[in-house]
Order: sequence, then C-alpha cells, then structure tokens
Amino acid sequence: MVVPSSPHTLVIRDLHAEVAGKEILKGVELTLKSGELTALMGPNGSGKSTLAYALMGHPKYKVTRGSAHLDGQDLLALSVDQRSRAGLFLGFQYPQEVSGLSLSKFLWTAYMQRHTAQNADTAQFDRDLKAHLSYLEMDDALLKRSLNEGFSGGEKKRVEVLQMATLRPVFSILDEPDSGLDIDAVRAVGETVAKLHRPDAGILVITHYQRILKYLKPDRVHVMVDGVVALSGGRELAEELEAKGYDWVRVGAPGSTA
Repeated sequence: MVVPSSPHTLVIRDLHAEVAGKEILKGVELTLKSGELTALMGPNGSGKSTLAYALMGHPKYKVTRGSAHLDGQDLLALSVDQRSRAGLFLGFQYPQEVSGLSLSKFLWTAYMQRHTAQNADTAQFDRDLKAHLSYLEMDDALLKRSLNEGFSGGEKKRVEVLQMATLRPVFSILDEPDSGLDIDAVRAVGETVAKLHRPDAGILVITHYQRILKYLKPDRVHVMVDGVVALSGGRELAEELEAKGYDWVRVGAPGSTA
C-alpha cells in the first residue's frame, strides 16, 4: 500500500448539536487524519454517539453551529448518501435487522456502490470476504441469513466491521464496537479493526473502556465530557482512565492538550 502524498483529514470545529431541542454537543473541536487510529472515550451522556450521528447526518441530530470538513469539503452540506460516497462510514452501536436481505447480498450491493460492472472484481471480493470472515472468526453460513436477523450481539458487531472492510472508507467511526461483547469477541473485533487499519484511512473508535484498546493500540485518545473534548493524550491516557474513572476529567484539566 502506497501512503498518499496528501493525507486525508476530517476537521471538526466548534460543533454544536441538539436532540429534541436539548443541546448535547457544546463546541466539539477534533481533527482526524488518515493513518491514525483514534479513540474517543467518555462517560454515558457525554455526547460521543451524538457526535457520530451528527457527522453522518442522522435527521434526529440537528447541528446548530460549527463545521465539519472532509478533505476541505463541507460535510454538513451533504446528504447522508453523499457523506458515505465521500468516504465516511459509521458502524452502529445497535445494528438493525433487515428481513429478506441476505448478508452476502447486502455486502455485494455495498461493494457495487463503489464500483462499476467494468472494474468490479468478483474473485477478489470473494477472496477478501473469506479473509475478513476468518479474521472475525465468523461462520460463512451467516452470509446466507437475513442481515442481522437472529444474530447474537457479537455477530452483529462483527458484521459492522465486515461492512467497513468491504467499503474501505476514508474515515470510519465505530460506535462502541465492544459493547455487549464477551472477552473473545472483543479480542476478535479489536484485532480485526487493527488489521484493517490502512495508511490511507483513519478510524475513530468510540468506547467506554480500555479493554478493546489494548488490541487497537490507538495513536491518540480523546475524552469527551459534557459535550466537548475535555482532554487528549496518547494511549497511556486510556489506562489512566481505566484506573481513575472519569470524575477527575474536566474542561481545562491540568495536562490537557485539547
């Protein structure tokens, strides 16, 4: 893989967003770069998932102020479909079930959204899919079943990572990919995300806990509190949070580099 001469960036400035009239994001400042794996941590209700959904364009999440630019393009001016085509991907915390649509058909359709009949490589798609299933320790029998229907929580989270692998987005946001998973599933998901991390793409992993980060080894860790990024640091910050919790983190905390 050749590292691009001009790295991709996702730049978020003074982002405010509300849900049902209640302000959740209160001025988020964040810059993501290709080649970096970033963790966003914080307590429940701090705004982590709101940030993910606001960036993706969910209609429930209304941006009231600020900006978000993907490689200089105004992300907030784009439709959800256009944001996806621009290279943004969101892995859901609670994936939906779709009856009657097989997982294999869903993945192939997603693949063809980025390709034409002329440049699509069915053989390569099948090889990559087989490799990704192996990474994720998934039974290929799941490919014949309806998307997420009757899947366990761990299988659903694996499917989100499988989608990311298929689409090869410029920036991926994974919303709590470790929630509800047992130790083995956390390892499988964490190791696979790390394997899929490319020098020409960036990944933002939203999580409460340090456990998945030992497999991901993030380049940067940011902490959200009360709708803003209150503290930033290296991967050692995640270990500190694991030991001390979040109560000590406040805006302008000593040692903050945000």
